[in-house]
Amino acid sequence: MSLIAAAVCTKSGNAIISRQFVAMTRARIEGLLCAFPSLKKTDEQHTFVETDSVRYVYQPMEKLYMVLITTKVSNILEDLETLNLFVKVIAEYCTTVDENGIAKNAFNLIFAFDEIVALGYRENVNLTQIREFVKMDSHEEDLYLALRKTQERDANNKMREKAKEFQRQRMERLESRDGFKNNSSTGFGNKSSGFKSNLNDNDSKNNIAELPAKANDTPPRKPPRSRGMKLGGKVRDVDSFVDQLNEEGENIKSTTSSNNTNVIATTKITTTTTPQIINSKPVHLKQEEKLSVRLGRDGGVQNFELHGLITLHITDERWGKIRVQLANNDTRGIQLQTHPNVDKDLFRTQGQIGLKVPTKPFPINTDVGVLKWRLQSQDETSLPISINCWPSENGENGCDVNIEYELVQTDLELNNLQINIPLPMGCNPIVNECDGEYQHEARRNMLVWSLTIVDASSKSGSLEFSAPSSKPSDFFPLSLSFTSQTPYAKIKIVEVSTVEDQSPVKYSHDILFVTEDYQVV
Repeated sequence: MSLIAAAVCTKSGNAIISRQFVAMTRARIEGLLCAFPSLKKTDEQHTFVETDSVRYVYQPMEKLYMVLITTKVSNILEDLETLNLFVKVIAEYCTTVDENGIAKNAFNLIFAFDEIVALGYRENVNLTQIREFVKMDSHEEDLYLALRKTQERDANNKMREKAKEFQRQRMERLESRDGFKNNSSTGFGNKSSGFKSNLNDNDSKNNIAELPAKANDTPPRKPPRSRGMKLGGKVRDVDSFVDQLNEEGENIKSTTSSNNTNVIATTKITTTTTPQIINSKPVHLKQEEKLSVRLGRDGGVQNFELHGLITLHITDERWGKIRVQLANNDTRGIQLQTHPNVDKDLFRTQGQIGLKVPTKPFPINTDVGVLKWRLQSQDETSLPISINCWPSENGENGCDVNIEYELVQTDLELNNLQINIPLPMGCNPIVNECDGEYQHEARRNMLVWSLTIVDASSKSGSLEFSAPSSKPSDFFPLSLSFTSQTPYAKIKIVEVSTVEDQSPVKYSHDILFVTEDYQVV
């Protein structure tokens, strides 16, 4: 147990936020922070002070201090590195480093502090990983929100259809009532005037008794008054009802024609069903690869891991009984593994993907992973692209940085290459030379270098810039990302054929090669 607490406090020792990593009372931590201002040295910017029991490692941030309270046996160099990461986290989540900015982002900072330190010991994480962990992006939550949005949209469509139905019924009642009035005044009125002279009292009583029964067969002249929402009034019709829904935040377009009604019904059907893959062929194959790389700033591959997967999606049951012919021309020792239901002997001898029981078809309308592979290496020649970062002090309290890339696997075509270079807080870089485009994101303290395409014709490039008030370690860890439609592994889908007569089957094929984590530390 080396790290006791991490806090942001004022120059007088008043804590704004504090995270304790050991069990202690509030009075204890407030006492330690109140004693800190009287112990620190005013003539040094980055330093530490000690008492008989604890050590304060701190760094000033404008009018505040970032303070780590550690035990006296902790490693001061590791504490300083941890302190620097805490300061970067604060700059990441706070646009202004003052009391209001810290208090406004207190919860995000506490969550980030917990990712840095666990049970008093520093975790092996960087700023990028902390940002992803705090973000807590959940695929299940996205699905839930999408489902809820679809349900709300369906409810709005049903309300609109119900409003149109009410309006139609109201118009039918009005037309029926108007027709009854016209007929009674023109046809029945003259005849009834002649009958009245011949009616006796008994007939009058009988006719009067029959009036309530006839009245039940005709719509009432005035609809009953209701305290709820009134649909189909003289002024508020379907369009006004839809306008009210729009004012309440529902995005509904008012349509009255039958064609538009059909369009809405079609939209409803497509949004309520599960999203399907839009393929040009009933048999679709998707080849995906994800790459994780960790390089040392002085050279050498610390970690290289490639994961690949081929998934099969069939939308027509006629093509359920098929086999996929593959060609494996990779000689780098890629480990292949087929699905348990795939015939391993058939794949080993003929390079074909087929089920163990040929009479059974593949699942329909489902993504089925049929083959996956993995590659681990420590050889720099295995890298798709190499990155060299050369920061050097220029003698003016700053650094001159030269970064260059080189495409190692020249058969690849990398798209949207993005290299993220961290900067010290408050640093405004001066770019002298750049192949491609760059952007300074001051809020993230990041210089982003972007290139649209990197291939054999543009396999190398460089970026040179000057960063005042910096040191060489400020530009790490450096991360990059890219996508490619060229596979890294030399695994190719040759053809798809039926099991029975080996006739060819038309299929579509997608390839995606992306980076999951690519860093220079």
